[in-house]
Order: sequence, then structure tokens, then C-alpha cells
Amino acid sequence: MPIRTNRGRAAVYRRFWGWPMRSPRHLAVVVFVVAVFVLAAGIVIPQLTGANHRPTAGASAATTSGATTAPGTAAGTGNDPGVTGGATSSLPTRITTLTETPTTAPPAPEALDVARSWGQAWVNHPAGVTNAQWIEGLRPYTTEEQLTEMSSVEPANIPASKITGEPSPVESFTSSVKAKLTTDAGDLLVTVIKTPEGWRVAYYEQVDR
Repeated sequence: MPIRTNRGRAAVYRRFWGWPMRSPRHLAVVVFVVAVFVLAAGIVIPQLTGANHRPTAGASAATTSGATTAPGTAAGTGNDPGVTGGATSSLPTRITTLTETPTTAPPAPEALDVARSWGQAWVNHPAGVTNAQWIEGLRPYTTEEQLTEMSSVEPANIPASKITGEPSPVESFTSSVKAKLTTDAGDLLVTVIKTPEGWRVAYYEQVDR
């Protein structure tokens, strides 16, 4: 039977809204029903509106990158005169680094002169000479890196006192020469390199005769 008075409708509304408060069980049922409704709405509404089909940022970037073509070239037509085929591929350029092999050459006379002068300064260590004085005699013919290495050498411990022969080339390239120096206490292998300042001794070693 329909309710025709406002008072009757108000009584029904009070009974409906008051039902959850009658017991904890009623309240729990109402909360559960509301939660299920909200969850279902969160799943169904995006599907109905198409929100799940929006492109992601990565897809958009890929689409934009794929759609970009060089000025004056139609996309996908392969109109680049240097490319054959229908697709234009943008590949990274591969750079191959080649190690240059030193070129052999006759020994430069200047390199042998520096080797001879360096050897004469190397055997020049009279009694009482300090390392600093000995280094200064070698400086005009030696690289700064090698002078740093020789700063720990004690000149008094060098057995050789004179050069007994002319430098002879062992290896010779356009920018370096390895020469053998004969002393009264053994042989030296001296490596002379070409620097912006000229030819300089960059390394040496004592070898047995």
C-alpha cells in the first residue's frame, strides 16, 4: 500500500537510516556493501570512459620519434638519395679507432748527438757532487718525467766514469731512437724521443756487455 503522507514517509526514512545503528552487525554489513560498491565503481567506470586505453609516456615518445623525418624527406618513402629501399634507418655511426704502427726510419743524427751528450753528462759525477748538481747537467738532454725518476739516484753509486764508444742505433723510428752507449763499466740502452723542445732522453737502462 503506498505511503501518502509526509509523516509516514519520514517514519520510513528514520527506520531505514536507523537500521545500521541498531546493532554492530548491521553496521558491518552496511560498511561492507559500501566498500564493494566503491571498488566496483573504480573498476567499471575507467573501462566505460576508455581511461585504460590512454597511451603511456614511453609509447608517446616512441611514436613521436618514429614520426620525425629529415627535412624535405617524406616519412617512410625513402627519398634520401644516399639510401636504397623503402625504409630509412637511423643507426649510430660506428667509429673504429686504429692504433698507428710506428714507421721505421733512419736514425736522426740529432737523436744520436743527444744520446752522446746525455751519456757524457750521466758519467760526469766527480766525488762530492750532489744529485741536484748531477741532474742539472742532464736537464738539457732529458725529459722532465725522466728527470723526476732520476731524482732518487745517488751519483756516487754509478760505476761508469766515461763513454768509450759512439752511440749505435738499435731501433729507429720517425719519432724515437733507441741507441746503445758503451761505457767503461758496461753498456747503456738509451731511448731518445722527439718532443716539442727537440730530441730528449725519455728512458735508459744498464745492460751487460
